[in-house]
Amino acid sequence: MAALLLLPLLLLLPLLLLKLHLWPQLRWFAADLAFTVRALRCKRALRVRALAAAAADPKGPEGGCSLAWRLAQLARERPAHTFLIHGVRRFSYAEAERNSNRAARAFLRARAWDGGPERSGGGAQSAREGERAALGARDEAGSGAAFAGCEWAGTSKVGVAAARLEPGATVALLLPASPEFLWLWFGLAKAGFRTAFVPTALRRGPLLHCLRSCGARALVLAPEFLGSLEPDLPALRAMGLCLWAAGPGTLPAGISDLQAAASAEMDEPVPGYLSAPRNVTDTCLYIFTSGTTGLPKAARVSHLKILQCQGFYQLCGIRQDDVIYLALPLYHMSGSLLGIVGCLGIGATVVLKSKFSAGQFWEDCQQHRVTVFQYIGELCRYLVNQPPSEAEHGHKVRLAVGSGLRPDTWERFVRRFGPLQVLETYGMTEGNVATFNYTGQQGAVGRASWLYKRLFPFSLIRYDVTTGEPVRDARGHCVATSPGEPGLLVAPVSQHSPFLGYAGGPELARGKLLEDVFQPGDVFFNTGDLLVCDDQGFLRFHDRTGDTFRWKGENVATTEVAEVLEALDSLQEVNVYGVTVPGHEGRAGMAALVLRPPSSLDLGQLYAHVSENLPPYARPRFLRLQESLATTETFKQQKVRMANEGFDPSLLPDPLYILDQAVGAYLPLTPARYSALLAGDLRI
Repeated sequence: MAALLLLPLLLLLPLLLLKLHLWPQLRWFAADLAFTVRALRCKRALRVRALAAAAADPKGPEGGCSLAWRLAQLARERPAHTFLIHGVRRFSYAEAERNSNRAARAFLRARAWDGGPERSGGGAQSAREGERAALGARDEAGSGAAFAGCEWAGTSKVGVAAARLEPGATVALLLPASPEFLWLWFGLAKAGFRTAFVPTALRRGPLLHCLRSCGARALVLAPEFLGSLEPDLPALRAMGLCLWAAGPGTLPAGISDLQAAASAEMDEPVPGYLSAPRNVTDTCLYIFTSGTTGLPKAARVSHLKILQCQGFYQLCGIRQDDVIYLALPLYHMSGSLLGIVGCLGIGATVVLKSKFSAGQFWEDCQQHRVTVFQYIGELCRYLVNQPPSEAEHGHKVRLAVGSGLRPDTWERFVRRFGPLQVLETYGMTEGNVATFNYTGQQGAVGRASWLYKRLFPFSLIRYDVTTGEPVRDARGHCVATSPGEPGLLVAPVSQHSPFLGYAGGPELARGKLLEDVFQPGDVFFNTGDLLVCDDQGFLRFHDRTGDTFRWKGENVATTEVAEVLEALDSLQEVNVYGVTVPGHEGRAGMAALVLRPPSSLDLGQLYAHVSENLPPYARPRFLRLQESLATTETFKQQKVRMANEGFDPSLLPDPLYILDQAVGAYLPLTPARYSALLAGDLRI
């Protein structure tokens, strides 16, 4: 009888929740709860590992930094399991441990470490202090002179002896994605050095800037880069750097083969106290920003972040028996911290590619029985633009995880290569906030559920594009956005989610921290990204604060305009940015377009499409037709350079078009029309 009375109430409950605007959130409660449980288990597992490492013998390999003890654990627990596949080469976890131990000992020779001393009862700190004292005594006695200038790796020929590597010195790696990159990185971590991942395309001024900014004392470079680096060698030597090559070849004077030196070392573990940090927020790694708006900055990566990244794949639901396909640069966070460190976190197998090949991708997945693909959006777009092949059918890929996947590419990717799940994420190298679209909602980068924000707190606040500052109320506090309203993503800075900034002066981090956001004295990290949270709690990327521009008194989001244009089947790539126009306030929209073969540009169709799908102020005023779009090595579009190049037809080799408002059409931007625009006689 009681059940019959409750039945009408249960039937009315969804209507009541809908009336109270709670149903859109509660319908995803099961997924929110499942992810929360997974996140709590992940946090607990990482905490248990960290506590075990802290309690371990500092003389043993499992008493060092998180990379050192995790690799040692896996070598003990899963020695024969394949860790890495690179071409025809395969390496087990035991082999990875041994190779990194050799690299660690080779680097330790450059700091004149003799295998001791160690004190009983003093812990890691006492051992470190004893080692430094012994090193000082050795130098005074002259017994360390053989390594004082890294002579075993070649002495500088400019008359300036390179300083011996001191404990905690920074060693830069200028290497492509390869097993050797990993052994050297792991070896540096075990030996207690900081590593700087230098983007492989940098040369001349930008390269020297990066090395100076992170205080590098040594550089390990790939032999195949020596030809392009030859003009830089005198400047590198003048900086007093130890210069090594990661492999054999015809090497210039002063540079020798570090790989050969490492292969001659013992493969026994080095003591953990060499790498154990004093504090988990100490810097252990530098990763450089892409430099799309200026010279790259060296973001500080802490031991804490390395530990947290061990849980990335676990949060994504990836298992030990998975095979992960990784074709991202290792100098980028997605490749190194999420891909490699994430793989170590679960003890899985990674297929490492030095360079992504869309034509070879599905054959690789078939050959290695790949189950997980880590992407950035551009890689998925490359795949859907490939002609059909037999290899793309019958694969084992069940999950694609990554960031930057545009909604139109997402739909095409799943329709063509499914059934598979896409897990879009959001994060930054220097940031303290991350989001996961664990429901698979197309186009979203995460969810702002109450449960998720309890574990990983963040907020969206109102932002004024004109002033470039958050909107504040009468009390000086920031204002949270409403559902559907674009807002600046910020996250509270705390002991568990710090912001370390960048190597160099404090001015490099200017604007990255916001104070008095919601309460007096609070501090939040400013991501610089605008996101939108809908009424169901799904987060969608809106734009970068520097990319959004104002035209005709309205804010224009470049990503929204690009998504509208990309809906045209004839367009393969789109890059939208704002350009200054003499006599007009703000910036006018300009779109660089790449056609999908064998399509041709239909200006009438394009105008009709943007007129139907974009408000008047958001319609691009200029079009630039290109064969390919300029991107960084991490596949980010180069908007600043394009905006600076402008739209002068006498300076640009590409076909240009202008939106003539009086005619209501896109017309070729001839020199005559360009002159009329400058004279104010052409209405755009």
